[in-house]
Amino acid sequence: MSDVKKVVLAYSGGLDTSVILKWLQDVYHCEIVTFTADLGQGEELEPARAKALKFGIKPENIFIDDLREEFVRDFVFPMFRCNAVYEGEYLLGTSIARPLIAKRLIDITNQTGADAISHGATGKGNDQVRFELGAYALKPGVKIIAPWREWDLLSREKLLAYAELHGIPVEMKHKQGGSPYSMDANLLHISYEGRHLEDPAAEAEESMWRWTVSPEAAPDAAEYIDLDYEKGDIVAINGQRLTPAQTLAKLNELGGKHGIGRLDLVENRYVGMKSRGCYETPGGTIMLRAHRAIESVTLDREVAHLKDDLMPRYASLVYNGYWWSPERVALQTLIDHTQQNVNGTVRVKLYKGNVIIAGRDSKTDSLFDPTIATFEDDAGAYDQKDAGGFIKLNALRMRIAANLRARKAKG
Repeated sequence: MSDVKKVVLAYSGGLDTSVILKWLQDVYHCEIVTFTADLGQGEELEPARAKALKFGIKPENIFIDDLREEFVRDFVFPMFRCNAVYEGEYLLGTSIARPLIAKRLIDITNQTGADAISHGATGKGNDQVRFELGAYALKPGVKIIAPWREWDLLSREKLLAYAELHGIPVEMKHKQGGSPYSMDANLLHISYEGRHLEDPAAEAEESMWRWTVSPEAAPDAAEYIDLDYEKGDIVAINGQRLTPAQTLAKLNELGGKHGIGRLDLVENRYVGMKSRGCYETPGGTIMLRAHRAIESVTLDREVAHLKDDLMPRYASLVYNGYWWSPERVALQTLIDHTQQNVNGTVRVKLYKGNVIIAGRDSKTDSLFDPTIATFEDDAGAYDQKDAGGFIKLNALRMRIAANLRARKAKG
């Protein structure tokens, strides 16, 4: 007999987690708490409440939380201060949502007195790692139930058969083949995996994309927007101050309209396999370009280079589920310190899939000195003769090595 008395289930109300809910009742015979997170996925979440009630979940055990502001403010924005990109392209839209879900799972576990959590991530994917590393970091003794690593329902057909057997409502689109893709969405991105995309040689179908028009169909006229920064975060668009979630939603709208943010990627998963996925991250793509632009005039050269050196490590920590690790926290402290003077405005031009920097300025913190950088007469602001000694000193070790090679060549 299981020693689990109460479990908190990360519950979307879809096929997988609905089957998991019933399976937990049948196998573990425990009280179930459902948690559904609104991260800006754009779906109506109340049906999840109705489904949970149908299966006997107590109203007080159903949690549907609007986490959009916390998600962008405390997770997306800190990550973009680092300019984090995984394997050169991926803006980590799925990865960055998982530590917040793990945090809320543990919050609810503590609040309800539950002794276990459960999730619907498969044993092939990264999300099982991200959820569970986060959970253990925040509550070391929590028990984790991962049904995909326990049951034998290892295909869509078996899930559907189980659902039919137990009277689990399944939308007709599932019964008829449903969407050809496994999708994950939040305010930062939407991802697509599976079916047609499992052939990495096949081009993604145009009908798949939901947030962005194709660059070919984007408006023929460019659109300019001004982004105001304070300490590395966007605080206003075209002079209108917005909350973090409002900012990202607006940038998604603008980017999607202009065909910005599509990505087709074969990535290296934590569990060792390669996986092909397609992503739409319109707002994040604008944010990345604009943030680097404002940093270009406000960050010291060596600080900027240090950030670039650390970025791949930071991105890997996020991708691999180490958001709550001491090394990520330490890196974040350093990164946030570098952002104290990242203040100013970036003008961006959006045009047919492109994010073009059309200007950047910081009235208070710019390190760009036009009297020194000018190609015109600088009135002595920079003594060009100084460069000769600098070059000779930096060439000294190479000159010594070249002289040694020449002596050896002469015998």
